[in-house]
Amino acid sequence: MRMLYVDVKGQVTPVCSRSHITYQFHLEQAASKLCIRFAYTPKRLVDLERSREMILDSIDKYTAPEHNEAVKSRWERFLPLQNLITFSVDDPERHRGAGHRHDPVQELYLSESGASPGLVSGQLPGGWWKVTLSLHAIVTERCDYELQVWEEGE
Repeated sequence: MRMLYVDVKGQVTPVCSRSHITYQFHLEQAASKLCIRFAYTPKRLVDLERSREMILDSIDKYTAPEHNEAVKSRWERFLPLQNLITFSVDDPERHRGAGHRHDPVQELYLSESGASPGLVSGQLPGGWWKVTLSLHAIVTERCDYELQVWEEGE
């Protein structure tokens, strides 16, 4: 039996960078296995001129004035600019780990006997769970994401 708890699609823009979106779901009772699928697109900013503008603006903002021109002359080394969204999982009692990967599609699981790398195996108690999306950088005009969380028997 497969029980779907979260099935959302969303869209974020550059103003959403450095923010978080949290989705909560309730397990009526302990589960044997939770599966998470998270995907976002596009991964890369393909507009070279827009990339150049963003990189030069960042160099102005974050580079010491005496190094500014030298760093700007090699701006291409910062390519490609990429969107980065990661997620973390919390059960009703504790933090259960994070999928802090650069992969734009991730399929992970948690169970009492095992878990995907970055997640912590153990009992899956009933109660309110959270999946938090961390929007580290959104560099494209928009970025679409999908998140599904479901329970399945082991």
